Amino acid sequence: MPTWFRAALALIPIVLSTLVHVVPLFAVALVKAALPLPPVRRTCNRWLAGIAESWIAFNSRMIDLCTHTRFVVSEQATLRHDGHYLVLANHQSWVDIPVLQKVFNRRIPLLRFFLKSQLFWVPLLGLAWWALDFPFMKRYTREQLARRPDLAGRDIEATRRACGKFRSIPVAIMNFVEGTRLTPAKHAVQASPYRHLLKPKSGGVAFVIDAMGEGLHAILDVTIAYPGGRPTMLDLFGGRIRDVRIDVRERPIPREFIGGDYQNDAAFRERFQAWMNALWRGKDATLSGMLGEESKA
Repeated sequence: MPTWFRAALALIPIVLSTLVHVVPLFAVALVKAALPLPPVRRTCNRWLAGIAESWIAFNSRMIDLCTHTRFVVSEQATLRHDGHYLVLANHQSWVDIPVLQKVFNRRIPLLRFFLKSQLFWVPLLGLAWWALDFPFMKRYTREQLARRPDLAGRDIEATRRACGKFRSIPVAIMNFVEGTRLTPAKHAVQASPYRHLLKPKSGGVAFVIDAMGEGLHAILDVTIAYPGGRPTMLDLFGGRIRDVRIDVRERPIPREFIGGDYQNDAAFRERFQAWMNALWRGKDATLSGMLGEESKA
């Protein structure tokens, strides 16, 4: 079966499922907006998360039915659907997102990503992400910041507002710490000291920990490996990925980092970056082991 035809067999039902799920999602979101009472909001939040999890479950089922991809998961974690997690992962491909959703759906709270503000305009999905309280972040160029220094703190305030909403509900805040997908060109430009990773961007992690405080109970350190090379969505739904390997490790949040001032305290920032770099060195070694297994198979 041609790759494009196999991918179409999977993607057409997913598109139809998206349309089916979006209608009740928008209806519940309108009720939530029209009646901003705490009991109503709590009920609507549960319904919204349930609709999103149903949509993800359908997508994951289509991956199972239309591909022969084997998902090999190693877990050193106790997962709770009512937990409060910060999920940190390496980022190689858009495939990472359906992989993470498939591994964690209905096992931890709905994964919520920090999204670029432009993604709000993606048809249907942009409004769905808004309804689910996904935070939209506006990025500014160096030239814009030079002209308007007051813009520099707006992402921090957006992070605080989003985390304020998340403190009252079970949540899994997703952070691709490298800030962008890994490519050989980006790796070379950075002169990254890691074999399989870009340098971690610590600021976003620090701001979430600061904003959530005791509202987070653990970090889920997730490492994703593609032994066959970095895939595309066409590779996934076209059945061209043989194995995906996922390592999940639950880690405590160092108490010394709760309530710290990453932006203004240089000593705190140095300690936090040292911790993140150590985490990333361990992840790089984990990736090397996960990919090395392929050559021995």
